[in-house]
Amino acid sequence: MLKFKNLFLRQQLVGLSGFYRSERLFPSWAASCLPLCFSAVDLAGTKNLHSHGQKGQKGFRERKLSSQVLDPMERNTVIGENKQNGHLPSTYDAAMEALSSLITSKRRGDKSAINSKYSKLDRMMMYIKILGLEEPVEGLKIIHVAGTKGKGSTCTFCEAILRECGFKTGLFTSPHLIDVRERFRLDGSDISEEKFLHYFWECWSQLKENVRDDLPMPPLFQFLTVLAFKIFASEKVDVAIIEVGLGGTRDSTNVIKDPVVCGVSPLGMDHMETLGDTLEQIASHKAGIFKHRVPAFTVPQLSEAMDVLKGRARDISVPLEVVAPLNRSKLKGKELSLSGEHQFTNAGLAVALCKSWLRRTGNWEKLFQHAGLEDNLPDAFLRGLSSARLSGRAEIVLDPSTESSDAAEVRENTKGDLVYYLDGAHSPESMEACARWFASAVKEEGPHKSFDQVSSNGHVKQGENKKVTKNILLFNCMDVRDPQTLLPTLVDTCALSGTYFAKAIFVPSLSTYSKVTSATSAIPFEIPSKDLTWQFNLQRVWEKIINGKDALCENSDMKIPESSPPQRLINEDVSNCSPSDGEFSCSAVVSSLPTTINWLRDYAKENPSFRIQVLVTGSLHLVGDVLKLLRR
Repeated sequence: MLKFKNLFLRQQLVGLSGFYRSERLFPSWAASCLPLCFSAVDLAGTKNLHSHGQKGQKGFRERKLSSQVLDPMERNTVIGENKQNGHLPSTYDAAMEALSSLITSKRRGDKSAINSKYSKLDRMMMYIKILGLEEPVEGLKIIHVAGTKGKGSTCTFCEAILRECGFKTGLFTSPHLIDVRERFRLDGSDISEEKFLHYFWECWSQLKENVRDDLPMPPLFQFLTVLAFKIFASEKVDVAIIEVGLGGTRDSTNVIKDPVVCGVSPLGMDHMETLGDTLEQIASHKAGIFKHRVPAFTVPQLSEAMDVLKGRARDISVPLEVVAPLNRSKLKGKELSLSGEHQFTNAGLAVALCKSWLRRTGNWEKLFQHAGLEDNLPDAFLRGLSSARLSGRAEIVLDPSTESSDAAEVRENTKGDLVYYLDGAHSPESMEACARWFASAVKEEGPHKSFDQVSSNGHVKQGENKKVTKNILLFNCMDVRDPQTLLPTLVDTCALSGTYFAKAIFVPSLSTYSKVTSATSAIPFEIPSKDLTWQFNLQRVWEKIINGKDALCENSDMKIPESSPPQRLINEDVSNCSPSDGEFSCSAVVSSLPTTINWLRDYAKENPSFRIQVLVTGSLHLVGDVLKLLRR
């Protein structure tokens, strides 16, 4: 069983999810909406879901069930029958293929191929009208959050806090790591496959029926955004927390006309090919989500960004407040469930957004007027801050293949440790935060100690067995990023804390920008035709950092290992890393991520005196692929 150090799954939370009796799971007309290649998918006899209220166990509201809940045995029977008939797997795979058909650019940074006389936001409003969602969207009580880094964490904290206050929550974030359903959370859980398919095919059918020359099907993110509105309106959530996809002004989510409150998380240089190459330009896009007289909150920013935010707020009469990072003492001995010092900034913003939402919806007085809080946080806030979960951000996972169920076996050092530190940092600012977190996390565990228990709050409890620690970097980034900024930031920030990497491995991600996959999608073990030019470029940058400019050989023979990196890659001391015989020895390029994971596992098993600590970063795609492999 995997141990996720920032993962909290609490069954006593408000609004336990259930499966409900229903007539059909998916509409039979869904087949008519699919491309011809999907015609073989048999959707007959499937069942339809209906949304239902749920009874809260915390807070001031009560929810009534409108339909009988299936017990676990009956639920498994229904799903089992559908799987035997081939409906669930084939229909979900067909949905993924349909989503993939909406990707209009081959790689990130490419301009959309959509040709229309309407602007993106005009088209979004037309899609919303086709789906009959104009009034339902206006009725949603929304928290809208933009930012360069930390906006996903801020939204996740907000969702957990308000759920703990007793509200039915909807959370829309991006991107997903393993399965697209991660983008849509209801009451803290990813939307079920059944509900996802019901709402997916309903939206797909209605939009497909209204396609015309000047209004094509929406590109992927626009479709997912209107799908989120459909889900949250149909499920009658009390609060919808919406994370901006890219920028703000022209983002698909900016059809939100009257949010309850807006937030802007830390700003930095990212997505410059779209948002501009200055902090002022980027801040201008982010401030585009501000709405007339709607309260907004942000965190301390560089002056170039703050001036723009304050100027925009002043122009449209927005009361803008700058929020300090959350003071650790406010947690009353609890820990933030998301690791890293930077999370106190995100938590402070989330607390301010939730307080504003509660006050503007008239719920603060109902819940806390007699609590005598003064400057203290309500217990519900503390529970939310200590239980929020967001995979792939400052997450620590003990590889299950090296985990022993016998504590005595661990104590006797019969197995090596293999621990993954996963963070999808991909901008200079987020890479610096990632490096600080990693250096702090490995120092907590001691330089030569193994652990035999992983706590649930992102902190490792130390064991007493000494082991030789090896820090390995597993890295990839998209080619629109600048590795000559990202990698030095990582190395220098870690070095300031006395943390160094023994070696680095550069691999291509399994995920592709042009295809949507799910948790059950097949994982290719080898991709024979994969172009590794970019990975070799990353390796050159790394070797230059480690060995200096004079150490590089223009004609270095960088052959792809036939199966896996040589054993000496880890065994050799870092002082022997200078290129010899035309080969780089501080790093390796491997063509297959599954091969790399298997090699690390084998090495850990064969070297019980070692503790291998692998930092996986540079790309959320890479982090998601590693998590998918570990869970398999």
